[in-house]
Amino acid sequence: MEPIPGDLFACNPPGLTAVLEACTVGIAGAGGIGSNVAVLLTRAGMGGLVVADFDIVEISNLNRQFYFLDQVGRSKVPALRANLARINPALHFHAVEARLTPENACEPFAGCDVLIEAVDAGETKVAVIETWMRNMPGVHVFSCSGVSGHGNTDAIRVDRRAGLTIVGDQTSDPSQGTLSSRIALVAAMIANEVIEHLLENSR
Repeated sequence: MEPIPGDLFACNPPGLTAVLEACTVGIAGAGGIGSNVAVLLTRAGMGGLVVADFDIVEISNLNRQFYFLDQVGRSKVPALRANLARINPALHFHAVEARLTPENACEPFAGCDVLIEAVDAGETKVAVIETWMRNMPGVHVFSCSGVSGHGNTDAIRVDRRAGLTIVGDQTSDPSQGTLSSRIALVAAMIANEVIEHLLENSR
């Protein structure tokens, strides 16, 4: 593993880098939300990421996901690892190329400080969240609901509950399409919530 370039996180808020370097975040899903949260956390100085996804990069993903044209047809998780390594080669990235089910949703993320649910299918989203909260008590879960469409920025909100934080408008439907700016907004809000949670729990 290459060392972190000395000034990479020089502009971070005081004390934040040391906290994040000691943390690992688990992400279920490497699509629009998952890949964009991963890049934001990497740029913030997160020490480790565990990312699970079974899908491949399609050209239609490129309007909102952190992949490039020459990666179309590749598995998403190793492609994402390669992209993040170009930002911080010292990032500890554990790739899990698997479809998550209630039976296997916990094991890959053992030891993670927080968990992010970022899968597309509604039934899988619910199953993953319920499995994590039932079997991994004490590990805060972050999720998204309602990221489709365009505009209406003020409708995107943060719903903080015991053990679960949900970001999104909680009403928009995938049939409305997905847009990079709206996906990026929700991903940034999730990343910000994760960072704040880790910082607060380090005190």
